[in-house]
Amino acid sequence: MRIIVMGIIHKKPKSMMVTLSCPPRGEGDEEQEGDVGLQLTVKFTEKAVIRNSRVNGKWGTSENIISFFPFAAGESFKMEIVCEHQQFRILVDGQPLCGFTHRVTQLASLTSLHVGGDLQLTKVA
Repeated sequence: MRIIVMGIIHKKPKSMMVTLSCPPRGEGDEEQEGDVGLQLTVKFTEKAVIRNSRVNGKWGTSENIISFFPFAAGESFKMEIVCEHQQFRILVDGQPLCGFTHRVTQLASLTSLHVGGDLQLTKVA
C-alpha cells in the first residue's frame, strides 16, 4: 500500500499533520476513537517531524529522529507513505525521510486518512 500526499506549504507555516487511523468503535455514548496507526506531525519552527500511534486509547512513545528537514515555506512537496511488512516508510520528494515501526497489528483496519494544517492540499492518491 502506498499513499501519496501532495501540497503547497503556506507562506508562514506552524504545523501540518497526516493521520492514518481506524474508524471509531462502538455507538452513541459508548463510541471510542479508533486506533491511529500513524500520526505524522510536521513542526516548522522546530524543523521536526514527529511520529506516533494510539492503540486501545493510549498514545505511544513519539519518535522524532529524521535525516533532514525537507519542508520549506511556500514550496510544494510530495510525501509518500509506503506500508511495508514491518514499518511505514516515509519519503518526501523521492528521498527517504524516516520509518515508523507498526504498532497497530490489523493494518487493513487503517481506513481513514486525515491531512490538515498549514498547507494547500493538491493531490491525494
